Amino acid sequence: MKRIFAVLIAGGAILGGGLSGGCGYHVAGQADLMPKSIHTIYIEPFHNGAQRTDITRLLMTDLAREFLSRTRYKMANDAREADAVLAGAVTNLSTGATTADPNTGRSTGALLILQMNIYLTERATGKSLFRHDGYEFRERYEISENPTTYFDESSTAVQRATRDAARSIVTAILENF
Repeated sequence: MKRIFAVLIAGGAILGGGLSGGCGYHVAGQADLMPKSIHTIYIEPFHNGAQRTDITRLLMTDLAREFLSRTRYKMANDAREADAVLAGAVTNLSTGATTADPNTGRSTGALLILQMNIYLTERATGKSLFRHDGYEFRERYEISENPTTYFDESSTAVQRATRDAARSIVTAILENF
């Protein structure tokens, strides 16, 4: 029987243990519980309820990249050519200060929060394959204390958030959470 060594990090401690093959455990993001009839996915332009116009373009690009790099699915250029359609809505994108310089009172850290709804449906039947309302992704970033060397880090935080969101969404779809 094949043995797999698992490492779990709990409360800062690393725990190791052997898992027997066939016990139902798998590497996260590697299960594919989607119907076998799904071969192509079309990603619909997301509804954007946020002030940033680039957020939906970044999400669509990152989602397509995740599907192509981690799955057997092809991306369709038209919904009529796809077996499944992924749709969604960015419901909110907000930022807020998390830390401040005690001497100046200026913010030195911020938290970006991306909220969205995701829907995957089988195109031919309209059957819902996956739905998750209220997805939330958080990304921290630093704010320069010196106004003369200020660099807006929020754009790279948005890029990291959409990349992490895409990875999480594809994992959730594959594992059918």
